[in-house]
Amino acid sequence: MNLAKEFEQWLVEEGKAPTTIQSYVGDVIGFQKYLEEKVAENQLLSRFAFVRYKQHLLDEVFSSATINKKINSLKVYNDFLRMKGIVNDSFIHIKRDRIKVAAGSEHVVTALSDKEVEQLLFCLEDQRKVSRRNQLIAYLLLYTGVRVSELINIKLSDIDFLTNTLTVRGKGGKVREISMRKDVVELINQYVKGDRMESKFRESEYLLVSQRAQKMHRDAIRDWLAKLSKELGFKLHPHLFRHTFCTRLLKKGVDLTTVSKLAGHATVNMTAKFYIQTTRQEKMEAVELL
Repeated sequence: MNLAKEFEQWLVEEGKAPTTIQSYVGDVIGFQKYLEEKVAENQLLSRFAFVRYKQHLLDEVFSSATINKKINSLKVYNDFLRMKGIVNDSFIHIKRDRIKVAAGSEHVVTALSDKEVEQLLFCLEDQRKVSRRNQLIAYLLLYTGVRVSELINIKLSDIDFLTNTLTVRGKGGKVREISMRKDVVELINQYVKGDRMESKFRESEYLLVSQRAQKMHRDAIRDWLAKLSKELGFKLHPHLFRHTFCTRLLKKGVDLTTVSKLAGHATVNMTAKFYIQTTRQEKMEAVELL
């Protein structure tokens, strides 16, 4: 059993929620991949490796919230390694290592521009490079705003083809309904009746299946988006689509309450905090009008 699996089992025994476990383990696997690719010496966790990884996340322009989440995951992993006697020290100190955001600071939303959305959609049409399943993944992320954890858990029974609605089970078991565009529904039909029928997991209850499992793993989606990013020339990650979904709705005049319900936010205030601010690009364009 590798350490990530042992860590996962330990989290289960500690009584952590399934979504928390998935998040922690995913972050640890991401850190392990970084070590394999970038750090020559063979090490599990050290202060040096952590500091380099944190700088890597900053260089890749991850949001402060995402970086702090990963730091917290690695702190829990550090605790696990100490408990197992694999390491002797605490290399991560939350108060010192978390990225500090000044109180009252404005949250700058990163979203795809209209031009980038057009480029993405054009690229997705090339069936020589993009499978029907992967095209559907991008469409669902872009046009429903689902979280990646919600996306991989969509079941065939969650789709109502009569009303073109998708039932999503979000954080804390909360259920919401999202209306789907006709082109998204058509793409689901094409995938279910086409590529998916050729899979050995075609009897799976989950909509999105992989070659090796009855449902896709979030890391497979992140890896594909990373490859697509290189072709397009701008960075893609699952949550960017969610930001784009909410931002585009607000720019088109959809009221905050409706956007909040579609996004599955706990409160309208949460939606306002993240999306009522204009994007950095919009600010630059506004100043240039002077």
